[in-house]
Amino acid sequence: MQTFIHYFLHLGFPFFIAYVFFRKDWKKVYLILLATMLVDLDHLLATPIFQANRCSINFHFLHTYYAMIVYVVLLFFRKPFNIIGIGLLFHMLTDFIDCMMMYSSCKDCFSDSPAIELLSTVSNALGI
Repeated sequence: MQTFIHYFLHLGFPFFIAYVFFRKDWKKVYLILLATMLVDLDHLLATPIFQANRCSINFHFLHTYYAMIVYVVLLFFRKPFNIIGIGLLFHMLTDFIDCMMMYSSCKDCFSDSPAIELLSTVSNALGI
């Protein structure tokens, strides 16, 4: 179920964002939102490239808190930059939700994760 939720949030939910909030240009916006998934190219620089239980938040350089600040700044620019910012931030939220699902099933697995403080804080706040 976690895999389904993860890919639905990456591929399906951006359609709803585009259609509901940008109805006039929803096709173009949807393609822009999908294109923001190219942010995952930073995964290719990790060793190993794929690790099943790795939380990408604050691990890959385009998934760091500093990068997310840049994505927030993009929201204040005109189209298409604000749409790119929305897509990148939603991508980070999706990855964070995935991290939270993994963290909730194995807290010890993430003891050395760069996002452990965030995961722990949000987990405690939500009572997970």
